[in-house]
Amino acid sequence: MSLTVSAADALLTASKDGPNNGHGERKWGDQTHETRDLYTQFVISFALGLGAFITFCVLRPKWNGLYAARRRQRGAASHLPELPDSFFGWIPVLYRITDEEVLYSAGMDAYVFLSFFKFALRFLLAVFVFAVAIILPIHYKYIGKNGVPGWDNVKPPSNDTTTLVGEFMKDKDNQKLDWTYLWIYVIFTYIFSGMAVYFLLQETNKIIRTRQTYLGNQTSTTDRTIRLSGIPRDMASEDSIKEFVEGLKVGRVEAVTLCRKWRELDDLVDKRMELVRELERAWTKHMGYKRPRSDGNTLPLTHQPPYATHASLPLEEDHEQSSLLPSSEREHISNYRNERPRVRLWYGPLKLRYRSIDAIDYYEEQLRKTDEQIESAREKDYVPTEMAFVTMESIAASQMLVQTILDPHPMQMFARLAPAPADVIWKNTYLSRARRMCQSWFITLFIGFLTVFWSFLLLPIAGLLELDTLHKVIPQLAEFLYVHPLLQSLVQTGLPTLSFSLLTVAVPYVYEWLSHQQGMMSRGDVELSLISKNFFFTFFNMFLIFTVFGAASGFYSFWENVRDAFKDTTMIALALANSLEGLAPFYINLLILQGLGLFPFRLLEFGSVALYPLHFLRARTPREFAELSTPPEFSYGFSIPQTILILIICVVYSVFPASWLICLFGLVYFFIGHFIYKYQLLYAMDHQQHSTGRAWPMICNRVFVGLVVYQLAMIGVLALRKDITRPLLLLPLLGFTVWFSYWFGRNYEPLMKFIALKSIDRNLPGGGDVSPSLSTTFSPPSGLDRDALPIRIGGRELELRLKKYVNPSLIVPLHGAWLPGRNPAQGNGASLFEAHQTQNDNNP
Repeated sequence: MSLTVSAADALLTASKDGPNNGHGERKWGDQTHETRDLYTQFVISFALGLGAFITFCVLRPKWNGLYAARRRQRGAASHLPELPDSFFGWIPVLYRITDEEVLYSAGMDAYVFLSFFKFALRFLLAVFVFAVAIILPIHYKYIGKNGVPGWDNVKPPSNDTTTLVGEFMKDKDNQKLDWTYLWIYVIFTYIFSGMAVYFLLQETNKIIRTRQTYLGNQTSTTDRTIRLSGIPRDMASEDSIKEFVEGLKVGRVEAVTLCRKWRELDDLVDKRMELVRELERAWTKHMGYKRPRSDGNTLPLTHQPPYATHASLPLEEDHEQSSLLPSSEREHISNYRNERPRVRLWYGPLKLRYRSIDAIDYYEEQLRKTDEQIESAREKDYVPTEMAFVTMESIAASQMLVQTILDPHPMQMFARLAPAPADVIWKNTYLSRARRMCQSWFITLFIGFLTVFWSFLLLPIAGLLELDTLHKVIPQLAEFLYVHPLLQSLVQTGLPTLSFSLLTVAVPYVYEWLSHQQGMMSRGDVELSLISKNFFFTFFNMFLIFTVFGAASGFYSFWENVRDAFKDTTMIALALANSLEGLAPFYINLLILQGLGLFPFRLLEFGSVALYPLHFLRARTPREFAELSTPPEFSYGFSIPQTILILIICVVYSVFPASWLICLFGLVYFFIGHFIYKYQLLYAMDHQQHSTGRAWPMICNRVFVGLVVYQLAMIGVLALRKDITRPLLLLPLLGFTVWFSYWFGRNYEPLMKFIALKSIDRNLPGGGDVSPSLSTTFSPPSGLDRDALPIRIGGRELELRLKKYVNPSLIVPLHGAWLPGRNPAQGNGASLFEAHQTQNDNNP
């Protein structure tokens, strides 16, 4: 007898000798248990989702400062239709918003993100039709399974891990099972893989046409600029770089910004921002500033002027220099009845002694000294780095530069696409290449360590799926759950899926912080890196490893009996393949919870609302109250990986008996998700990082990974039925998918990264050889313009829009403190700006 058959006998023996053997021992599960779990999950999720949706419909017209923040504060969204204040009247208006309106108001990234939902809906709808019309009847006819947990006519063995083993032994000993139905695994694996590739190519061609037209008809500074790295020391000057680039005979150079080691200046500007805020807190405390009353129409209890009023101000009258509050609200300021606050200065050995001085005088003096230091630092000559931003006179010239090799020497003169001026992380531009590489590799290794760490956290969650396993570990809890079936259903259904969902929410925040430490040049690159990291976490840990643990939890009851049998890798593969079918109820519950239960809470922006009281209690100054009304930020790195994982789950289960049910709830998930994300991207949330749709190739590559896993799973399922013909027929499909992913990357990804020369409108200024009129360095916000994104200093966003490649620390106006009812004294920021503007305008 072979080792495989011995292992199978051991598995069956262990299952007969386990707790479900019917010899007086407790039977932990029955056929109706999974049905009750499904019903419980559906009721709870539907109740949560419906409650959140009704609450949103009630609060939306009352708190439009939160739920329509982007519509009110971003010029790019001002042309969108105004949503009615009626309970459900806003739904058809939002539904009728076209893709062109999404593109114009929210940008290419939002357009690509919503296109992925449309692709998933089209694909899953086709799969659902095949699953209901063909796959479900065939499974029901041959093996009596209809895909609904607990409703199958043929009762499976009590231990899910022996399902396929039992069928294998029946086929071997009794020859009772008809395996003809397994041909649907071969046929529909080809059909569904072909459909996925077809729909994906259709959507990709549409996105490429839109992107090439969208970018080819622009004349932005961003599209005419390249990031040149690896500059030799003997060429580290603006004139040398300009001479080198123009010597290539590609086009004329408009401007060159050589990055320098501005760390001293950046640290001073960050320090100044903190001093300004401390001074504002001291003055606010002394003036007795009271919190403004709510106007009843915004979630933030401060009534701020609309964004358009700020945008309409000229530069010299920037809103930070204007009165924060209108005259009607100045009664919130008392007549200086509070004593002047004091601050402790620690000194002496080990800072054990202190003296108390006037806080306002101290911070004003520190601010004056810092301003002098900044003025002096701006006049210094800093050591140049190996990086520069080169703005060409035409988009065609910049695109030719980034798609060619510029220098015959290795590691020199690399041309890459430049991010938007305000999107640049300037503190990383003067990091050495060696340090950036070390930081990147170290964080990559650390994420690999975290991958193993999260896997250990998933083990107890997976153990809850099997009450037998729980009885071995915590018998008292298992006994208690057996006595209370409803609580047992909640623990085994709601707790694992909720823990799964919460982990997918919490871990990305850790990865976001790690991404910011890798030394990337722009916030858009950080966002794309976050997509990659979070997908690796969700797919590897939350799908592959969780599936392994889900199978391993079922082995606990017979581990001691068949330890030697696991030396046969065939039986290990048998167990892992079987875990997919055994975990189908879990993934059904997950789709229900994510689609019906948790998605509507995104409309409520539950995180922003929950954290608002904390931020409100900490707010003291007018600036801090004004920051409460800023739109929450939308992160593609948090949203895209989870949606890809849901699609992969639906693809992997597309031929299993539960395929129709998983695809049904997958359709619900993507339909609701498309609607909710469309509302958030257009009306509610801000999304500053514009990478011109570069996330789409990442989405496609991960869909190909899902197809490979799907095909491997089908090959394993068929091979474990002791069949050699059908798995071999799927091997060409697996090879084709791997080859196609490589072919797709070679032919389609460049079009999602660069602008084709044919797509550039040569009649537009900047499209051909004519340079557009030079823009100012700062500008008020107008429309969706990557050249006019708000700059950030010290992690905080400023209202100034940077339109040229220059470190903001060199030119940002040194405004005074922002106090209620007062105009801060005019500083020298305007004169410094005018000098810089003249210098740029005269730059050839």
